[in-house]
Amino acid sequence: MHVVVKNLRKSFGSFEASKDVSFGIEQGKLIGLLGPSGGGKTTILRMIAGLEQPDSGDVLLHGRVVNDQPPQERGIGFVFQNYALFRHMTVFDNIAFGLQVQKRPKQEIKNRVMELIELTGLTGLESRYPNQLSGGQRQRVAFARALAPEPQLLLLDEPFAAIDAKVRKELRTWLKDMIRRLGITSIFVTHDQEEAVEVADEIIIINQGRLEQMGTPVDIYKKPKSPFVAGFIGESNIVDDFSILKGFSTTLANAKAIIRPEYVEVGTRNEIAYPSAAETGVVKDIIFRGSSWLIEVEVGAISLYAYRTLEQPSLQEGESVLVLVHRLYQFNENQSEMIENQLKADPMPVYI
Repeated sequence: MHVVVKNLRKSFGSFEASKDVSFGIEQGKLIGLLGPSGGGKTTILRMIAGLEQPDSGDVLLHGRVVNDQPPQERGIGFVFQNYALFRHMTVFDNIAFGLQVQKRPKQEIKNRVMELIELTGLTGLESRYPNQLSGGQRQRVAFARALAPEPQLLLLDEPFAAIDAKVRKELRTWLKDMIRRLGITSIFVTHDQEEAVEVADEIIIINQGRLEQMGTPVDIYKKPKSPFVAGFIGESNIVDDFSILKGFSTTLANAKAIIRPEYVEVGTRNEIAYPSAAETGVVKDIIFRGSSWLIEVEVGAISLYAYRTLEQPSLQEGESVLVLVHRLYQFNENQSEMIENQLKADPMPVYI
């Protein structure tokens, strides 16, 4: 493993930011450290970087424990949320800063900086100052500066948080392609699940200082290992008594269910492939989502949500429809599992 974290603990007064967190990261992987705000993600990132000292546990880089090694000796590039560019320096000088601190030869610095300027799409902007750049351009400068000393590990703290939505989507694709081309092991912190699913090779979910689950985006989405993960990834609705739904019976005591919109199909009798497994419901609300409709439907005392494509015939509020729940995620305090509708012949695939 390129990066190994063993039993990391860190407290700030009575607040436990990291509670016995352990994981390993392979060389060249792009990892998303995902979780709600205040969950401990940035603290873990800063302990890996050497900017915070763990109360206990170890950080290993390239097989060596680096707990007592200062940040500048760990071979790490760090991109901060606010970019932390030097306002009085040009783009060229900002990128060159780390190399100048290392006292590299001038010609080597120039060659490396110009290489990165071209690589990050900043050609022609070398002489500009940060206040003359767009948010996306400033982020690219921060990225190039972190890469300049040729680190073996790149850490990014909420790298897209200060950028507007359109540019953020463009930069996600750019960052993913860039990191894969360079082959550099990278960890980025985010609370945006869409961002993590789109960009990361693997996701580490942190909640209240604990590691909830680690895996590929598809594995985490399809096989959540805890109620928190099931509720945090994707949209969902918690149902207290799901035994009233056709095709489902609980095998856990005091179980509740998380039902995601993509687990639910809403339509007319001609549209539902397994009408005998479906419930009768009433459309309560219809929300336009750009590429689809989000339908709120009421089945008895239960409110459920389902997606419906723009190509399908429109539904109306108050309309009676069939509601087929294909699967749900049941859980109690001790156990959890995904279960399929037993009245169906074949399970429906899950798409992200």
